[in-house]
Amino acid sequence: MSAKDERVGLAHGAGGRAMRELITSIFLEGVTDPEALALDDGAAIPFGDRFLVITTDAHVVAPAFFPGGDIGRLSVCGVVNDLAMMGACDVVALTSSVIVEEGYPVESLRRISASMQEACGEASARILTGDTKVMSRGEIDGIVLSTSGIGVTHRVVRDSGLRPGDAIVVTGTIGDHGLAVLGARHALGLEGDLRSDVAPLNGLVRAALAAGGEAVHAMKDPTRGGVTSALSEMAEKAGVAIVLEERTLPMSAPARAAAELLGIDPLAVANEGKALIGVHPDALELVLAALRAHPLGRAAACIGRVAAPASSSDRGSVSVDTGFGTRRLFERDGAPLPRIC
Repeated sequence: MSAKDERVGLAHGAGGRAMRELITSIFLEGVTDPEALALDDGAAIPFGDRFLVITTDAHVVAPAFFPGGDIGRLSVCGVVNDLAMMGACDVVALTSSVIVEEGYPVESLRRISASMQEACGEASARILTGDTKVMSRGEIDGIVLSTSGIGVTHRVVRDSGLRPGDAIVVTGTIGDHGLAVLGARHALGLEGDLRSDVAPLNGLVRAALAAGGEAVHAMKDPTRGGVTSALSEMAEKAGVAIVLEERTLPMSAPARAAAELLGIDPLAVANEGKALIGVHPDALELVLAALRAHPLGRAAACIGRVAAPASSSDRGSVSVDTGFGTRRLFERDGAPLPRIC
């Protein structure tokens, strides 16, 4: 197929390798700025003795309302969390662009706006400006939100900073968001209180950074593509290998049951209120204690270690020790759960 015959597919928005290749080959063609080429959760701009961190995100979740949250809460938390992953836990301002389909219920719009304000309150953030557009019926599916944010930090944390010997920490149970959205979308009637984990993480991350300081080497939130995609990207950028211990992976009982019932690997499912942290082993217990003392980090756990690659094929690898052997994790070409963030 010639280049002009190629088409964008759902895999290009799934948060994995296909999406990164699309961004690199199209949007970064001819770009030389190292800040843009880093493909981090945001961009850091020196500002006096601190850094301004800026990020932007678009949200198209279906359905717009799901157990534990909605597209409005998601739009605020997603941006706050991207800032926090780079160390910018103090949010200066947010912007919000709302694109609504003709005929969209005004009451739903009110609920979404109220949810955004509630999430802002939790994150100590403010939406200071924005834009609203209305599209003709059928031109979009209900509502699309795009949010940008600016935060400040004294130290930028990169997702490329993992070092051999580092411990990998996850701040709580995995898979909750994606599985909750899937259940709501298809009215699966899954048993148990399966709810999205969508939440602003800047307060939690602030506690982890205060406890670990310079020993916190890298952070990333496992959204699209889940833990597998996030760790694969971190390992690839750092040129290291990561080995997880399956027995240490925290999961809620409803999420575990749903994943087993549906045959979905929870490591590949999006999370919207969790962070992955690479920390020097000397500071591991301090960071875990700080996380577990916070309401959003009570289930925090060390789930693996970073190693120097044994060979060139091990660079960027992520594997799981099952207790009976080791299996390699690979990023999916497509998304098992489209439109979840």
